[in-house]
Amino acid sequence: MGNFAANEGLSVFVILVWLGINAFLFVHFYMAFLVERWFYTRVLLGHALSWARAPAACLNFNCMLILLPVCRNLLSFLRGTIQCCSRTAARQLDRNLTFHKLVAYMIAFHTAVHIGAHLFNFEFFMDAQLDRNSSLLPFILSEIGTGDNASFLNPIRTNETNPTIVMFTTIAGVTGVVITLALILIITSSMEVIRRSYFEVFWYTHHLFVIFFIGLVFHGYGRIVRGQTATSLMTNRPEVCADQFEDWGNNGSDCAVPEFAGNPPMTWKWVVGPMILYVCERLVRLYRSHQKVVITKVVMHPSKTLELQMKRKGFHMEVGQYVFIQCPSVSRLEWHPFTLTSAPEEDYFSAHIRIVGDWTQALYEACGGDKTEPQEAWKLPKLAIDGPFGTASEDVFRYEVVMLVGAGIGVTPFASILKSVWYKRIQNNQDVFTKKIYFYWLCPETQAFEWFADLLQSLEGQMAEKGVTDFLSYNIYLTRWKETEAAHFRVHHEAENDPITGLKQKTLYGKPNWDNEFTNIASKHPGTKVGVFLCGPPQLGKSLEKQSLSHTEGDVKFIFNKENF
Repeated sequence: MGNFAANEGLSVFVILVWLGINAFLFVHFYMAFLVERWFYTRVLLGHALSWARAPAACLNFNCMLILLPVCRNLLSFLRGTIQCCSRTAARQLDRNLTFHKLVAYMIAFHTAVHIGAHLFNFEFFMDAQLDRNSSLLPFILSEIGTGDNASFLNPIRTNETNPTIVMFTTIAGVTGVVITLALILIITSSMEVIRRSYFEVFWYTHHLFVIFFIGLVFHGYGRIVRGQTATSLMTNRPEVCADQFEDWGNNGSDCAVPEFAGNPPMTWKWVVGPMILYVCERLVRLYRSHQKVVITKVVMHPSKTLELQMKRKGFHMEVGQYVFIQCPSVSRLEWHPFTLTSAPEEDYFSAHIRIVGDWTQALYEACGGDKTEPQEAWKLPKLAIDGPFGTASEDVFRYEVVMLVGAGIGVTPFASILKSVWYKRIQNNQDVFTKKIYFYWLCPETQAFEWFADLLQSLEGQMAEKGVTDFLSYNIYLTRWKETEAAHFRVHHEAENDPITGLKQKTLYGKPNWDNEFTNIASKHPGTKVGVFLCGPPQLGKSLEKQSLSHTEGDVKFIFNKENF
């Protein structure tokens, strides 16, 4: 229970507060349209009126939130501000994309309810016009405002039309269709299978949010949903006059013809603040994108991994941070996130880029990766950098004991951490709060080890020379191998250095038994908080999070952190 509270307590609280506000808004606005002012509107529409307006209020609230988790500069500022006071609160900011997705799902849900209710509303409006019986209150209400059209209740003004025509000839109808289509495209293109296989589709369709917000702001300007005005309620009280509708406005009648008006547009008041923040965010990104970036070195590693070493005036980073990279010669619109693999102590910043898609392949070729001779400096492409931005890995030196788990290219944030360890602990003899690091690296192919093995070999040798071999324990796992490779490994297994990595620590085959690993670490460090940091696939994340929550022996608390960008 203690581990769950430490890992998930604040997240659960935030989600419960968010759900509670949604529930409150829904109930409050549902009841708000059951009052006297909306009596005659409910005569036409019934409870579908409340079912349309309640989710609209929730949509305003969630559309106010949806942009905030993707304001990267704002989040980095908040993270740097609050992490000195509360590490737990700062960790919640690392779950920004998870919250962004939850808010998006809530927007989709309330949109569906809102649309469904309004489809019924349009049918009810149409039925009131078609049933032209002057002895029925709905027909009388539909005829109000026919002459000057100044104070109508039913937006369908004639029986010679249909709801579809009204939908495409009113502000509310047109903007509603545009908003819905944009939302459908944004959500469907955000599915993981599309995002991973066709990133460009996801990237471009996501920018339909601009159209979505423009349509959202103007959606209410048509004032289709109308209620009785305050002055009209003084001359026509529905509880008294509803049964006397045939005498409305006649001499001797105490009931005047009711007048109606729509509520003023309110959505802009909810979203204007986040929209201004997001515009400022984009202006900061635009400014950064025009700062000169110099590529100082290009290294082509095995397994199609491209290393770029760069410099930019005024660039300052911390361990585990990431940047967004744009290459104008490849695409002027696409920005892709990459973890920084350099240490803050180095005079350059670097990123290792695995070639897995069209954009990375084009960048690889632009940097001369497909050529045998070295690329001349003046031929290297121009790059734009946005960042750096903070991640969970920034907190690594705030834990006394640390577990670092990387899978494949997911080892990149830990390259920065281990380099920084080398500079702080070994080269400069600085004292750091972290006393023990357990490093796990899982790779499916032997070539992937090569670019990172040099760093590990250097660390291994330096630690042995300084007599601090206990500071870093590392376990490297090869999860897949060929039969020919297996035979080679068996022959050289007794060699002093590992045949794959060249390290004294031998490569392990298969996957770690995480239950045993966590139990072993808990037994060695009773009464401590252990920071568990992962950069890898979701399945591995679920496994490590489960282990972090379940292991409480020795009063150890495992705090799970996952790279999330």
